[in-house]
Amino acid sequence: MIDTHSHIYEPVFSADREEVIMRAKQAGVEYILLPNINVESIGQMLDLCRRYPGYCFPMLGLHPEDIEENYRQVLAEMKAMLDEPDHPYIAIGEVGLDYYWDKTKVKEQDETFRTQIEWAIEYHLPLMIHSRSAHRQLVAAISEYKGEALSGVFHCFGGSAEEAHELLQFPDFMLGIGGVVTYKNSHLAKTLTSVPLERIVLETDSPYLTPVPYRGKRNESAYVVEVLRKVAQIYNVSEKEAESITNNNAKHIFPCLNSL
Repeated sequence: MIDTHSHIYEPVFSADREEVIMRAKQAGVEYILLPNINVESIGQMLDLCRRYPGYCFPMLGLHPEDIEENYRQVLAEMKAMLDEPDHPYIAIGEVGLDYYWDKTKVKEQDETFRTQIEWAIEYHLPLMIHSRSAHRQLVAAISEYKGEALSGVFHCFGGSAEEAHELLQFPDFMLGIGGVVTYKNSHLAKTLTSVPLERIVLETDSPYLTPVPYRGKRNESAYVVEVLRKVAQIYNVSEKEAESITNNNAKHIFPCLNSL
């Protein structure tokens, strides 16, 4: 299994991070991909990747909920990091649009997202995209770059079959499926019946969105196995087949994993 989206570099894991990694390995997690959210989290993320080379992989991006007044300065600092020779970043993320809590920074979010889409094009890197209460705006933004060689993951997808279809019109993108698919009140399992298994990747979004049966506890990468089990059930395939297909999907989006 590949956990394509985990924040185990965050302070909530400070007391037992080594055990978290160990449990992930014991559960069968081959790689953990780490989206960045702001400048402050970069150091913690890179430290973790240095401790577990070839297992943990960093991304670089400014999350829409972390946009402050100095966002252009932050973007300039991140751009300089991407300009460094042999930088370690495997994707631009976590980036996107979020109008759920705050609609006062719509212009700033849009500018920041488009800037980072252009980084993905310039540096030939996939995108790790966060979107909440902004589906129409997301589709419109990506559509403007339809002629470009863009790829990536629509992280934490939880929308309708129609929304899935709209996102999957972008051929080199996958839907990131996490713990929400295991929730009884979620319609995501039904939505996935109209989505090819070849178009999804697995994720945890640790420490958030913990899957059943651990819901209510801190999420961690080892719990991606519960997502795999539910996905195998939805598609009526063995867990081994679901794992093989979703691993291949992840390696298609993150080709650096193919050389390991």
